[in-house]
Amino acid sequence: MDLVVEIYRATERFPTEERFGLVSQMRRCSVSIPSNVAEGMARRAAKETIQFLYVAIGSASELDTHLELSRRLTYISDVQWDSLNQRLTDVDRMLAGLRNHMRDKSSPRPGATP
Repeated sequence: MDLVVEIYRATERFPTEERFGLVSQMRRCSVSIPSNVAEGMARRAAKETIQFLYVAIGSASELDTHLELSRRLTYISDVQWDSLNQRLTDVDRMLAGLRNHMRDKSSPRPGATP
């Protein structure tokens, strides 16, 4: 959620002509990350949860691309990019960790009786 807030604040200063383009895309994919985590965690089956986590991971990858483009177009400074990129890297790690945890939880243990 902190990343979403930071993205909203950063995109407030983008050029007006990007309001329906890059700004909208960045906001949507950033919101998609915690939204898909929340929806996935509300599912009963671990496999469903994992699927929603993959969607969140995909949204994080999309945001990564948008951040790099924003930096290249100088819509955000290198300092802003460093901060946002670090936050996104942290989110990526958390998503991967949660995905791995859910995968382990859904896999039968060796020697366990089904």
